[in-house]
Amino acid sequence: MSENRTAGLRRAARFAGVGATASVALGLLSTGAANADTFVPLPDGQKAGPGVTITHNGEHAVVSPSLAANGAGRVVWVSGNAIADVTDTPVGQVGPNNGPNNGAGTNNSSTHGTSQVNTGYIVGCQVSIASNAISAGVSGGINLSGGNVGGSVGLNLGPGQVAFVQINSKDITKPGRYSVEYQDAEIQLQGCAGYAQARSYTVVEIIGDHYSKTTLYGQPFSIG
Repeated sequence: MSENRTAGLRRAARFAGVGATASVALGLLSTGAANADTFVPLPDGQKAGPGVTITHNGEHAVVSPSLAANGAGRVVWVSGNAIADVTDTPVGQVGPNNGPNNGAGTNNSSTHGTSQVNTGYIVGCQVSIASNAISAGVSGGINLSGGNVGGSVGLNLGPGQVAFVQINSKDITKPGRYSVEYQDAEIQLQGCAGYAQARSYTVVEIIGDHYSKTTLYGQPFSIG
């Protein structure tokens, strides 16, 4: 899999943390050592919600020991394609974040004037990332501000801590198909001497009088 990480800019990656100890380090992605890489194939998933069907396919991860070689670090490159087939959404206009008193029909949306799809990963140190354990955190922890940040994402997590890494997002201004594809987005984890897990998420928010949020989680996988 080393050819998947040749020189050049990598796909955009964005970090949105939910713990004070999670830190982000941004820069160009570098070529990592190919030896001891572990390829992790992950199953496709699909979930239907109000006005949308979310599909996540082609997902896989490549896990490597950290170049720091300190026993508490590891690196994972993640790839996949998140698709939102939207059948019903008000026509939106990109603007500032909406609040509970900000405009008719916004219904306290956490997007910024349009419906939106965003995808990323939940990363935990010595935490089993089950759906019932993360449902509350997803609502408050995901940053739906959009935009791209080129480079790798570095996390410093201790035992029992969880962070969210947002890969990318797209505004949904009208019904249709919206795809967020990513290849070899790099997440570096340091400070976790125990086992670590990661799990993809894809969230679609539909604005309007009948506001809804639909979340599809991927299968949890070990990152060492």
